[in-house]
Amino acid sequence: MAFISIVGTGYVGLVTGACFADLGNRVRCIDIDVPKIERLRQGQVSIYEPGLQEVVQRNLEARRLTFHEDYEEGLKNCEFAFICVDTPDAGSGRPNLKPLESAVHSIVRALKSSAVLINKSTVPVGTGDWLAERLAREAPGAMMAASCPEFLREGSAVQDFLQPDRIVLGVPHRGVGDRIARLFAPMQTEILITDMRTAELIKFACNAYLATRISFVNHMAQVCEAVGVDVDGVARGMSLDTRIGNQFLNAGLGFGGSCFPKDVNALKYLVEACELDSGLLGAVLDLNQAARCWVIDRLRDAFDGDLRGCTIGLLGLSFKPNTDDLREAPAMDIVRALMAMGAVVKGYDPAALETAGARRPDLIAADSAYALADGTDAVVVCTEWNEFRHLDMREVAGRMKGRVLIDGRNIYDPDTMAELGFVYHGVGRGQVRPASVQGHA
Repeated sequence: MAFISIVGTGYVGLVTGACFADLGNRVRCIDIDVPKIERLRQGQVSIYEPGLQEVVQRNLEARRLTFHEDYEEGLKNCEFAFICVDTPDAGSGRPNLKPLESAVHSIVRALKSSAVLINKSTVPVGTGDWLAERLAREAPGAMMAASCPEFLREGSAVQDFLQPDRIVLGVPHRGVGDRIARLFAPMQTEILITDMRTAELIKFACNAYLATRISFVNHMAQVCEAVGVDVDGVARGMSLDTRIGNQFLNAGLGFGGSCFPKDVNALKYLVEACELDSGLLGAVLDLNQAARCWVIDRLRDAFDGDLRGCTIGLLGLSFKPNTDDLREAPAMDIVRALMAMGAVVKGYDPAALETAGARRPDLIAADSAYALADGTDAVVVCTEWNEFRHLDMREVAGRMKGRVLIDGRNIYDPDTMAELGFVYHGVGRGQVRPASVQGHA
């Protein structure tokens, strides 16, 4: 058993703290948001994340997990302190490190024992060096700096923490790495111990590469529409190559959330600061934005360029299934664009409806997918929640005023939808075929 403190109870901090407690450690979570701490003490988890509520409640009852607003109390007797604070984009991709600096300042002032200070926040390359220098200056011999980037996927974060692909540790020397590695020994996975700069860059490189795969397949979807080919078949053929595999090759409305957009922008900022060519990363971001525009283009085509007064229903609002996170969600961009064009917009989401309503009071909330369909001129699939795959689409069609179905996640079979009377549009499914291409068929 180790004594662990977690600074920050956002998505990463709460999952990290709860899961470490579930492994038998004594964990104290710290946050300056007092009302939030009070709710967490009562076992009230505001984050929609499968399994997290149960893990928090179980460890609260076992008294392995506690929540604190006071740094000195929260850091008492700790051997390891994980920094899990937000580092939002401050503009042009440059991360805002003020929350991190504030947390470090509070930790240095409050910590009374010797501990390893481990940064889990996503930070620019070189931040670990800054942290080590500050600790050497302000707390000589009392604290050591390390980096442990997080690779949690929203919607499967508890599983990802307990059954990770790998653990990356950036440390000043091997002894610190071995000490931290013992915390992660129960995961029985490969632990890569490296220097802090390498660990920090691994995080950006991973997310930028995955984002690139998504943008690439969406770029291929554009080609498929131009030449009359279904992108699903192309992606399947690619995935059978063992060098490529099948992950992140689903054409759709692009990536969103708190990580991919921010991290690609941050890496682009770093590349440009190094006076290197950032064209690839810029193209990844541009293609991602174009994926959202695809929906608007299809709707404009369906209604002769005029969406004024049309009622459009959006199936799914969160940026991905199994989360209520609306950050950089394609659906929210689509809501803004449609309303600017005079459309009436309805939305349904199994988890994010309340959050979306607070952000967009002019969004008409539907309490089910079928209620969403009532009186709509078109329905757009924005998020591939599993329940949407099993809808009675005959009933959906019967409830709609029009029959336009924009399948932004390619979850339906085009032929089946056509048989049900839908005017169906999927992403890159070969429905747009110019005469010049047809002439060469």
